[in-house]
Amino acid sequence: MIGAIAVVIPARDETELIGRCLESVLAAKREVAADIAVSITVVADRCTDDTADVARRYPGVTVVEIDAGNVGVARATGVMLALEGNAVLPDRVWIASTDADSAVPAGWLLEQARLARRGAGVMLGTVRPDFDDLDDEQARAWAVLHTGERALGEVHGANLGVRADVYLAVGGFPGLAEHEDVAFVDHCSALGATITASDRCEVTTSGRQIGRTPGGFARYLRDDLRNPQAMANPAL
Repeated sequence: MIGAIAVVIPARDETELIGRCLESVLAAKREVAADIAVSITVVADRCTDDTADVARRYPGVTVVEIDAGNVGVARATGVMLALEGNAVLPDRVWIASTDADSAVPAGWLLEQARLARRGAGVMLGTVRPDFDDLDDEQARAWAVLHTGERALGEVHGANLGVRADVYLAVGGFPGLAEHEDVAFVDHCSALGATITASDRCEVTTSGRQIGRTPGGFARYLRDDLRNPQAMANPAL
């Protein structure tokens, strides 16, 4: 049984989108049973804008500023802070990860708690881009690739959950500048953790074409959706 949920959100120069993200996470928190403590930690990493100040306007949100310039370090820092002083045993704490340019659905935390009760050690959730950020060609390509699809087990840091004892056993998020989420899940798999894919709590993430790192979702939207070969093989 899960007794606490720690939401961790790395952010870099997200003044325009961090508010939307936090409003959605707070709405998801309100859906969780009162006997489950939910913390929300934003890690503002090397921000040159007002991301941290905007995040601090939201009651109940812890904000820490670091200068790592590394999303893996940012995620790991957020988890470390969220777990510090937590009296709940690690096997009863769930860590929910999203990104500052994303918006989670109201049932986001409920679904992860449900999966945890059923024995999941890791949850891989689906994401979709904000179609207002895509052109018509990209939107059509996305629809072709994803129509009728179920959760395929793709890894997205914007929609990822893990039980704290599993997280600690694999040593946490690696300090990688990108694809830290994929490496982390690979470590969990090697450990033998129960990994569950779910499409019941899909997260909407920014459809921006220039990301905070060279690769990742932004590159996929910018390049692969326009590539006929990628149309035949939609793996990210």
